Formats: sequence, C-alpha cells, structure tokens
Amino acid sequence: MKRFFRHLSRFRYLYFLIAFGIWMIFFDQNNIFNQMKLKGNLRNIEHQKRFYESEIKKNQELLEDFQYDSTFMEQYGREKYLLKKDNEVIYLIVKE
Repeated sequence: MKRFFRHLSRFRYLYFLIAFGIWMIFFDQNNIFNQMKLKGNLRNIEHQKRFYESEIKKNQELLEDFQYDSTFMEQYGREKYLLKKDNEVIYLIVKE
C-alpha cells in the first residue's frame, strides 16, 4: 500500500493533468463535442453572412439603376413581371 501512495505522489501532476484533460474533453460545459457543434454553426452563419452581403450589394445596384435610369425600370418590369403597355401583345419564347 505504501508503494502505491509513493507512486501516486511521484506522478501526481501527471495524474492531475490526465484527470483535467478527461474532464475538459467529456464533462465540461465547453467540451469537445459542443465546440465542434459551435464551429459548424459558426461556419453556417459565416456562409449566410457572405450570401446576404452579396444580396445587399445586388439590391443596392438595382436600386441605383431604378433611381437614375427610367428605361431600365421599364425593361425590368417587362422581363421580370411581364408588364405591358395598352394594346400590346407579349409572346414568350421558352428555350428547352
């Protein structure tokens, strides 16, 4: 029994580090599994951020075109919403 305690006291820092590592990996609130899940969520949010930034840039360009170019407004309305003038017929050509 003395030999066990002598061995335990000799390597107490090593045992403490092993116990601390096991605690941090499996039992802590910020364990490795939660960190992996949070990292995945962060990647997803960063991807959404890049997407919405590009959408904002596109919409700002469209807004500038609408404000300063009346022919663009007419062209956009005709192409996107199939608007037409009175007494006008629109033919849609669908490419397959």
